[in-house]
This record gives sequence, structure tokens and C-alpha cells, in this order.
Amino acid sequence: MIYFVTVNYYSSGFIADLISSIRRGDFDKQSGGQTDNADTPALKIIVINNSPDDESLYDLIDDNILILEAGTNLGFGKACNLGLNWIYTQDSQAIVWIINPDTQLLPGALEKVPAFFTANPQLSIVGTIVYTPTGEVWFAGGEFIEKNGAIICKTTLNDRTTLAYLETDWVSGCSLLLNLQHFQTCPQFDPDYFLYYEDFDFCRRYAKEGHLIAIAPQIAVVHQPSSITGKNILTKFKHSTYSYLLTVGRYSKKTILILRLTRLVFHAIILMPVKPQIGFGKLHGVWLYLRRVFT
Repeated sequence: MIYFVTVNYYSSGFIADLISSIRRGDFDKQSGGQTDNADTPALKIIVINNSPDDESLYDLIDDNILILEAGTNLGFGKACNLGLNWIYTQDSQAIVWIINPDTQLLPGALEKVPAFFTANPQLSIVGTIVYTPTGEVWFAGGEFIEKNGAIICKTTLNDRTTLAYLETDWVSGCSLLLNLQHFQTCPQFDPDYFLYYEDFDFCRRYAKEGHLIAIAPQIAVVHQPSSITGKNILTKFKHSTYSYLLTVGRYSKKTILILRLTRLVFHAIILMPVKPQIGFGKLHGVWLYLRRVFT
């Protein structure tokens, strides 16, 4: 059984397109997720509603779609936790596919998942290749360089992508698969993150517990970057700056944190005259982080 988890924040139109892409193959919703095609798995789609007044979301409901009400905007990680907790109580052996609403599965992606985990049962957390609508690679694996605090998003493919999987430091929450049978308790995102870098923190925490993390080059989705978060630039950079500093503070030395915090402040000041929303957003994120540290 595969459970999809996606978070709605005034994005019901995107979610409708996502659902269509999931059902593009031989999936038959009238059969309760079962099909005559053995390659097509049974599935359920869980939507966490972070925007309670988005009534258009309810037009999407059917037997295979469940909407869980958050009551307010919880951010990405906390909302995903609601879905994960619900799924874990139903089926602690399931495969969970966390996916952004502004994302669509490429043809054949869903059908490859059961065989992938059958062949590679040792993997706990698996990311997919993520393309932009123009066909460019947006994510192909994540690297972390502890000595300088660099969190790198790989955007190129190489000859090794012919392999079934490649181990990686972290994978994007834009399209992230979990093999729940490897988790003795329900896996959770850290609620200290509202938005951004919660996927990096999630992967690093579970890697320390011995979980294997990989990218699956043969499974791919298309993502429209910043189509939702880009609507409010100041808020986007506030959250991304705060979460970045929180992450560097946890996973790098204090000297690296101070260096990167200083660079952020100077960069924000330089941006103020030409891109004030970005500049103010970065400074607000710095202030939130410093308030957390000193209170």
C-alpha cells in the first residue's frame, strides 16, 4: 500500500493536477485502489489542509482521498506529521510518498515504486529526481559538508544514475518516500521548523540512527519551484533564513554559524535598497533565530 501525503495551503488547483498525474496510468478509483494491472499499487491520498477556508479542496474528495484538517497553517513539517501519524496507526508497514502539491508524477513513476522497495528493502528514506517544467534537473541528491556548513542541492545527472539507487546525505521533501517498516515509532519532522530545511534535518537525524538514505534516479517528478511560497517573498526569506541558521547551528561548529550569520546580515543590508522584501525577510529571519538563542 502506498500513501501519498501532500500539504494544502491555498493550492487546491495544484493538488487536483497532482491527483490527475497519480491516476494517469491504469489506476481505477472505483476498485478501492486495486487494479487489474499488477504493476499499479493500491494507494490512498492524504491531504493535510493548512488553509481551512479553502473550500474548493473538498471538491476533490472521493473514496481514495482523505482530508485531515490542521485547523490553521502549521507549516510543512507539522502538517506532514499529522499525515504520518494517521498512516502509521493504519499501516505501520506502508510506503509513504510525501510530495509537494505543485508537483506531478512523470509517467511510470508510481508503478516503479513497489518493485524498487522489493529489490532494495534496506532503504528507509528515498528521494526522487525532480525536474522543472522546462526539463531541467531541480534536485538529484543532497550533500552536506560539515566543515564549512555547506548544504548542497545537486542539479546534475551523471553516468551513475543508471544505478537503482545512490546513497546521499539528504533528500528533498518535495518528493520523499518512506519505508515505514524500518521505523519502530512513527517518523516525525522536527516541529521547530515551520518551512525549509526540515527535510535536511529529518534525513540527518535518522541517518544518525542508522537509517539508509538514497536517491532513486529512475523515479522522477516535475515540480514548479516557488509557485506557492514565491507569492510572499518577505515571508519566504524570513522562514528560509531562520531555518537555515537553525540547521547550521545544529550541524556545524559555532565558528561556522557565526561566519554564515554575519554574511547573511551583510548581504541583507546590501539588498535593502534594491530588493527590500528579500532584505527585510532575511533580517527578520536572523532576528527570529537570535531571539530563539538568547531567550
